[in-house]
Amino acid sequence: MRRLQYIGVVFVFKGLKPIIYGGREVWPLVEGGKGVAATNHASSGAWAAAGGIGTVSAVNADSYDENGNMIPQVFFGKTRAERHEELVAYGIKGGIAQVKLAHEIAGGKGAININVLWEMGGAQRILHGILEETRGMVTGVTCGAGMPYKLSEIAAQYGVYYLPIVSSARAFRALWKRAYHKVPEWLGAVVYEDPWLAGGHNGLSNAEDPRSPEDPYPRVKALRDVMRAEGISDEVPIVMAGGVWYLRDWDNWIDNPELGQIAFQFGTRPLLTQESPIPDGWKDALTKIPEDGVLLHQFSPTGFYSSAVINPFLKELQDRSDRQISYTQTADLDHTLQLDVGVKGKNFWVTPADLMKAREWDARGFTVALKTPDNTLVFVTPSSGEVIRKDQKDCMGCLSHCGFSSWKDHDNNSTGRLADPRSFCIQKALQNIAHGAPIDENLMFAGHSAYLFGKDPFYSNGFVPTVKQLVDRILTGD
Repeated sequence: MRRLQYIGVVFVFKGLKPIIYGGREVWPLVEGGKGVAATNHASSGAWAAAGGIGTVSAVNADSYDENGNMIPQVFFGKTRAERHEELVAYGIKGGIAQVKLAHEIAGGKGAININVLWEMGGAQRILHGILEETRGMVTGVTCGAGMPYKLSEIAAQYGVYYLPIVSSARAFRALWKRAYHKVPEWLGAVVYEDPWLAGGHNGLSNAEDPRSPEDPYPRVKALRDVMRAEGISDEVPIVMAGGVWYLRDWDNWIDNPELGQIAFQFGTRPLLTQESPIPDGWKDALTKIPEDGVLLHQFSPTGFYSSAVINPFLKELQDRSDRQISYTQTADLDHTLQLDVGVKGKNFWVTPADLMKAREWDARGFTVALKTPDNTLVFVTPSSGEVIRKDQKDCMGCLSHCGFSSWKDHDNNSTGRLADPRSFCIQKALQNIAHGAPIDENLMFAGHSAYLFGKDPFYSNGFVPTVKQLVDRILTGD
């Protein structure tokens, strides 16, 4: 086990050294950029001021009026396309505001990155709009949730680093071969996001089992091997993201010649700080999460797996999918009976067993059956059905492809598939919880180490640290 060494005014986990990033020394500690509005200028600016790399979320970022009051994101367009334009405008204005405020708080210390999701609606336009107006303030752009081939090109245009978020060596190789090799000098780091442990959206591939987590070490070693094969210096860090809590748990990663330069990203721990913008109810709930209280699930309208706290909102999505039966429009050998509850018309043929299930659900109040794109029906209450239909109708195109509403930001704004009632409006759920709506009624993203809030003595007696206190604590190894 490494010892502590005294550097400046804090005791630092021995072996952990500053890295050069953006022309200055910073601690190899990165704040995860959590959208929507779960990371903002206050937390990221303070993280940079503490000597690390703060990350402003540029996903539906909040903006403010001349009095410093947050501007609600209200949409007036009559069509989805019109509302999408409003969303992009909000995103650019909010991102600019957040970066400028974070830069001011940082006071020339550390570094400020911004984070975007490649699959968010208008991602490229929003990124251009923010970087154009914040020259000299942003050091790098982290980006995942998809394959951001154009990230390097955009970053180079504005003289900032690009930091792709990947979950495998294979994904990085594809990005490098297709685009990134053209501007290698602007590769600031590669973020390896553990697809089993990280909060938010995860990069599990079809070949990986969500129920069988893999050791990150050989996966990160494979990533470094690919980087070396492509001539990328070991000084370009790999950022370990997902499952990072105590640095002492990663002792064998630090100064390890097999891995090269390593940095560590903290997404969940910064949620519980004084500067964190999330509401107090969310902060309080973090301290009560059990060890199995975060679920890796597939309800997101993006189609990606994602990790969130198990609460009534998530349980309702699970129950909704459980109340699901298949149907055919004509009778066949299995589907021999006509469905007589939940639907209008007679062209719904189901199995005898499923007819019994449907009648039971109907008797319990789940009297509305909604079609899915997979020739199944889910049974919901009338009030739930109304909310689902309204949310689908109110879609503003927050994603490039949305399974819930069937929105697509090209091809006539349609995925060509039925809207999927098994999912939900993610923009609504994340905006709501970030701005004080009941946590039981909305999506609460968190990494799988969140249960440690209730076990780590640092947070005993309800202690909520400042970002500086948290960074100093992390630097000790704890």
